[in-house]
Amino acid sequence: MKCPFCGNVEDKVIDSRISAEGDSIRRRRECLKCQKRFTTYERLEEHPMMVIKKDGRREPFDRKKLLSGILKACEKRPVPMDRVEGMVDGVERIIQRNYEKEVSSTAIGEFVMKELHDLDEVAYVRFASVYRQFKDINQFMKELSGLLKEGQKPDEKNRY
Repeated sequence: MKCPFCGNVEDKVIDSRISAEGDSIRRRRECLKCQKRFTTYERLEEHPMMVIKKDGRREPFDRKKLLSGILKACEKRPVPMDRVEGMVDGVERIIQRNYEKEVSSTAIGEFVMKELHDLDEVAYVRFASVYRQFKDINQFMKELSGLLKEGQKPDEKNRY
């Protein structure tokens, strides 16, 4: 494994752990040249999943792209990285279990929206604003008011 810090190809494995789902192995490594530590993941290679974009184009599923989008939504929020990685693992698992070769970007977006809604409301709204492509402030406010209604207790809804 090539060190991401110095490029050296010699390292030692410090720790190996199987994920809770048993579908990957996490390895902590230490570079023998610069002594910096880094993490690698080992997964089974599976058949390529294609994502059908909204305009009909098809492109290979990219775990990094999914992670990047979720990280942008969670930026400056108190969301631990392991929860974000767990969310990406979960969405990837759902896709692999429920779709054979192709999945729509809309389906992926809905899975992410559900997970973010349960994890962090601000991250959810950030993701929704890009994913749903709000055209104006009214669409944005409609999404926020829906969140506010969900957050109120049944007796509080009737007070207003």
